[in-house]
Amino acid sequence: MAEKLYTIPVNDAFDEHSECPICSMYQKLEDDAISFMMGPSYMEDDIRMETDRIGFCKPHMLMLSKQENRLGLALILKTHLDRQKKEALQLMEKPVSAKKLFKKPEEPEIVRWAREKTRSCYICDRINIMFPHYLDTVLRLYQKDSAFREKYAACNGFCQEHFGLLIGKAQEVLKEQDLQSFVTLTAKLYTDNIQRLSDDLDWFTDKFDYRYRDAPWKNSRDAIERAVTKTNGILQKEKGKEK
Repeated sequence: MAEKLYTIPVNDAFDEHSECPICSMYQKLEDDAISFMMGPSYMEDDIRMETDRIGFCKPHMLMLSKQENRLGLALILKTHLDRQKKEALQLMEKPVSAKKLFKKPEEPEIVRWAREKTRSCYICDRINIMFPHYLDTVLRLYQKDSAFREKYAACNGFCQEHFGLLIGKAQEVLKEQDLQSFVTLTAKLYTDNIQRLSDDLDWFTDKFDYRYRDAPWKNSRDAIERAVTKTNGILQKEKGKEK
């Protein structure tokens, strides 16, 4: 049953025809995690204990700060800061050793604590529980579902990060015959769609030449947004295309 549930968001992502369906899956998980955090869950003791302990990374704190539930975020931050203060005061009781000649001092525990706090994130942890299952489902569907293989072959390729991630994951999941066909197809999708975007960017820049001022934009009006997705995995809403 769980495997079937995972097929729904996977198929939905490939139906969107974005520049990277894996980015679409990740973004949906991210949006769901933010909504969960800003819903009634922030009042649950077990959730608050975790957010107090783990905190949030910069990107997800920025997303949370843009939500309408300002009271909820204030309560989350209040108890999180209280815990940070308590932990910092405890660690500050431990001495910090100065540098000695020819000997590097041991890193203070409070420095390690501060670094770990900037890297931990409740939202990231929540996403990372589900995301591997989505990748597994992509590969299982490719292996067993002919309709999905056709859908996969017709997609717009993947961002650089997820292109590598898919091939690496395929090594773990697929058998030799399926692995080779998957790698060949995935690489072709990546390079063919890189070329498509490169052509769109060529035309986009040509449109700034007075000779092409009155020419149609074709598919290039949102070329920058789509190229940003392809190179850096930053999924953006596409602007309207003009023929």
